[in-house]
Amino acid sequence: MSSVRLRLLVLALAPLVVLMPALLLIGMTRWTADYDKVLIANVESDLRIAEQYLSRIMAGTGDELRGVAESAEFARVLDGGGDETAAFFERRKAEMGLDFLYYLSADEAAGVADDWPVIASGLAGRADTRIDIFGASDLAGLSPELAARARIPLIETEAAVPTTRLAEDRGMVVHAASPVRLGGRTGVLVGGILLNRNLDFIDSINALVYLNAVTGGERQGTATLFLDDVRISTNVRLFEDVRALGTRVSAAVRGEVLGEGHTWLDRAFVVNDWYISGYLPLTDSFGERVGMLYVGFLEAPFDAAKKAAYLWMMVAFAAVLALSVPVFLWMAKGIFAPLERMNDTMRRVGQGDLSARNNHRGSRDEIGLVAAHLDDLLDQVQDRDRRLREWADVLHERVEQRTSELREANVKLEETFQQLVMSEKLASIGEITAGVAHEINNPVAVIQGNVDVIHEILGPEAETVATELDLIDRQVARIQTIVGKLLQFARPGDFAGSGQTVDLGAAVEDCLVFVEHEISSRGIEVRKALDPSPPVRIDLGELQQVVVNLIVNAAQAMEQGGRIDLSLRPEVRDGHAGVGLSVADTGPGIPEGRLGAVFDPFFTTKQAEGTGLGLSISQTLVQRAGGLITARNRSEGGAEFRIWLPAVDPSAGDV
Repeated sequence: MSSVRLRLLVLALAPLVVLMPALLLIGMTRWTADYDKVLIANVESDLRIAEQYLSRIMAGTGDELRGVAESAEFARVLDGGGDETAAFFERRKAEMGLDFLYYLSADEAAGVADDWPVIASGLAGRADTRIDIFGASDLAGLSPELAARARIPLIETEAAVPTTRLAEDRGMVVHAASPVRLGGRTGVLVGGILLNRNLDFIDSINALVYLNAVTGGERQGTATLFLDDVRISTNVRLFEDVRALGTRVSAAVRGEVLGEGHTWLDRAFVVNDWYISGYLPLTDSFGERVGMLYVGFLEAPFDAAKKAAYLWMMVAFAAVLALSVPVFLWMAKGIFAPLERMNDTMRRVGQGDLSARNNHRGSRDEIGLVAAHLDDLLDQVQDRDRRLREWADVLHERVEQRTSELREANVKLEETFQQLVMSEKLASIGEITAGVAHEINNPVAVIQGNVDVIHEILGPEAETVATELDLIDRQVARIQTIVGKLLQFARPGDFAGSGQTVDLGAAVEDCLVFVEHEISSRGIEVRKALDPSPPVRIDLGELQQVVVNLIVNAAQAMEQGGRIDLSLRPEVRDGHAGVGLSVADTGPGIPEGRLGAVFDPFFTTKQAEGTGLGLSISQTLVQRAGGLITARNRSEGGAEFRIWLPAVDPSAGDV
């Protein structure tokens, strides 16, 4: 925050900008939590109403059944039997809203008492009403129409427990039994209501629970009866006019309600939307959890109300903030203006305008005094700057002079150092070479002298070992030649000759003859591109030594197989006509970090072979002839050595 205006604005508005949103956030969070609690309490109340309605249905069914079992009309019908009894059951079943009604004698009731606890209670003289689950065969035994009504195809539901079942064919029944004690007759009157597809039952619960337009209204409140986790009676819509029969509850709700036996009071995803939901576990006459009773209302309207409340709070806060900022700035203008003028003055000074001043003519308060004091300080700074610039000009001239002298001395020192290093290196090599040559020449001279003595002593008989003696002579001569070349490298000036005019293409062809065995034994292909070129001036033996060394190095770099490319063409360098010879191979190339040291004496990449003098001697021979030798790695792989030698000048009379 570099602006005083901004800092004062933040300081003044901080309570409004920071504390008020924090208080609003805390208040809205608490209000949201309380709001959600109210919704949960509301759905809990709705669930209790639905539970009470189901209990009333069960109690009413049991009371009506007991009234029939104790009526004189039923006693008379039992005595009459036949069609009159059947007609009586059909009429009373319709009046009571039952799906089945029948009478069991004491013996018949005893036969099924173990299967149905409510019948066992009726046989024991106690009326009882429970929820029971009838299998498809049980329903078919009562009525095929009931079995067909109970069957509900399952619809694949997201987040439900996976199942391989295709339909729910069991029925959830309000099962009632009342004891019959009429004259000498003893038995049980049994009746029941099938709840599968019983839309009147579920719509009655929905209408009773959601009487108000807050949680009810147009399809906002819903009720459902589950058999296990399958919706067997519901007013939840799958589509506009299609009820979601056969859909299933989520695995989370199933585990909590049916698995743990707890009542679920929370938000839940119901078929295709989020609802504030209540799920109550239902148990059968055996005490097993067999289904759930659900009520719930859409969460969306209440979410929209909460969002609208949040938005209204934010808009109100923004309006208060928008009104407060201009009023504060207008009131603080008397403080901001002189401070901003001083800030502008300092900015101009920072940019190099030392003549900038505040020239404050307003009130002589604390800010006015600061402005005047700042102008005095700027006057002093401007004067000192002028004097410093004068001294800086003088100092700059002296530094430039000393720097130039130091640069020249440094260049001379560097050149002298390089010459000293080279001189020391060559002097060391010369001393070593002279010593080695002396030590080698002495035994060689002894060997040669003894060979000559053998020739004299044997005379004509020396012919029998002439081959061996000639071999010794040649090897001694070879040793002398090697020693001479070593001395030639160490002291090139002592051995320099006048040179001769050489056809470089012919010399290369001769060198290939010398190295034929080295190339053929390694299976190496030689590719030549030798263009006609002008002659050069160099000792032929030295030229052959250089070319043979480069070809042998290339062959050894490739081990077995590969290719050597030889190219020769006229080449102009720095305005001088000459000839360029290239020797390239397809080997691994020269390590990049060692490319600059290949011409150093004793440098070698062959771990246990060579002396490391070949390339160094070659460089000395080429440079002595006025040429240049360079090395590089090719982009396609392998190393390339290039030799450039100046062409013979015909106008100078060279032959």
